[in-house]
Amino acid sequence: MTDLLRRAAALVPGDARSDAGCTSADVREYLDHDEWEIALDLLGDFDGIAWQTSEYWKLLAAAAEELYLPSKWFHWREAETRLGLIRADLQLVPSTRNPIPAQGVLRPLWHVGGGDYRVARMWIESKPELEAGGRAIVRLTALSPEGWRHLAPGAVITMHEGQPVAGTATVIEYAGVGETRQRDR
Repeated sequence: MTDLLRRAAALVPGDARSDAGCTSADVREYLDHDEWEIALDLLGDFDGIAWQTSEYWKLLAAAAEELYLPSKWFHWREAETRLGLIRADLQLVPSTRNPIPAQGVLRPLWHVGGGDYRVARMWIESKPELEAGGRAIVRLTALSPEGWRHLAPGAVITMHEGQPVAGTATVIEYAGVGETRQRDR
């Protein structure tokens, strides 16, 4: 597991900073003191979809699994690296049947404009579930990214689980594969 984390740390650019301001050197210092869980948390805290490879997230997922820690988030980020990142502010309609779990199990249809309906997995940020009528920031992983490329912040898309509309979302961030995220520019 130490090898997995050291290999992941080696993939972090020298000028990259985590949300807490840490560098890959800080990660290596924690590894030198056998603080594997802290090192994993720090590595997962780096932003920058343009430099994070599928390999990077796979290493973090494998390390989490060896530590018997949840790995779903790392698998999710690996998919974002391959398929792109869409974040949106979603407002569900009050008549939504059941709460929606946070961790990417739902694959609703999204009307993305021009008569197109597309499928995307959804991850709800900062909540274990989204209740009927609730609002949250969501991350979408499009199963066919080419159909989403026209989206930009401010675009409005609708979520469907049948008829009528189940929710309305405003895109707040879009980064295609290999693109720099807005907050990293």
